[in-house]
Amino acid sequence: MARPRVRLVVTADDFGYCPRRDEGIVEAFLVGAVTSVSLLVNGAAAESAAELARRHSIPTGLHANLSEGRPVGPACHGASSLLGPEGFFLGKMGFREAVAAGDVALPQVREELEAQLSRFRELLGRDPTHVDGHQHVHVLPGGRCAPPRRVAGLDSSLPAGVCQVFAEALQAYGVRFTRLPLERGVGGCAWLEAPARAFACAVGRDARAAVDSFSRHGLRWTDAFVGLSTCGRHMSAHRVSGALARALESVPAGHALTVELMAHPGYPSVPPAGGCGEGPDAFSCSWERLHELRVLTAPTLRARLAQDGVQLCALDDLDSKRLGEGALGEATLEPSLQPSSP
Repeated sequence: MARPRVRLVVTADDFGYCPRRDEGIVEAFLVGAVTSVSLLVNGAAAESAAELARRHSIPTGLHANLSEGRPVGPACHGASSLLGPEGFFLGKMGFREAVAAGDVALPQVREELEAQLSRFRELLGRDPTHVDGHQHVHVLPGGRCAPPRRVAGLDSSLPAGVCQVFAEALQAYGVRFTRLPLERGVGGCAWLEAPARAFACAVGRDARAAVDSFSRHGLRWTDAFVGLSTCGRHMSAHRVSGALARALESVPAGHALTVELMAHPGYPSVPPAGGCGEGPDAFSCSWERLHELRVLTAPTLRARLAQDGVQLCALDDLDSKRLGEGALGEATLEPSLQPSSP
């Protein structure tokens, strides 16, 4: 039976985090294992990473960051709902908790996003190929407006939320592509620790809820997404292939499908170099980044993808459509986003 035709974008996140991470990412790109990168403009190595991207013509997007390190925009000059007492972002879970509590001011989110988009233009001399969110902040609902007046630039026809602010900022800057981190079957991946599985399922629920805001503002993304189940030590050729197979479930034979694989390859950071203002985190310093680099560049994965008829490409190569415009988008949606027992 004919298989669905798959075009796969392999995106290396956290470009600009540190020189050693960037070295590994560029290495993976040059051998054809990575096809796109997402740049942290508040990363310690953002300037040298931008130079590498220009030198090697690497398709580069913005990895919008509202959760780690220091801000780029006006928040860095004073008090902000985005920051803790030391002037750093609130962290992966701290930002989510603040958003859920309504403690994050959406106008400040918009200011920071615009500052990062502007900084990207300064560094690369062009607009990003795409914009996604560091730790998936871009799909979060919630936040608070500035009562009693309507917040400038926010569409009052939609519930206010981080994802809406994100969508409107991208539309205003002419960015077409984003990421929808909704991975089919991730709740049943028993190898993930319970907290990681619960987080992946929560990200999926947020992503599903963000679809309306993204669609209304003309954003596009791949038909399917994988990478939450294959992060760090969990990455292997078998698991990447399995994640792609789950994405293909219910897709008619012979149809074309576009998929994004989120990856975090690189050589481990060595403190104090790296990070976004606070030094590198434990994950960046661990062997797991190197493990991803080795899996992505090894012949095993590349042979498996070729055997499955998967063609690697960049986002610019895709004629992607918005989710819901055809059967493929609906076919990739995870029917149950609740975590299951291993």
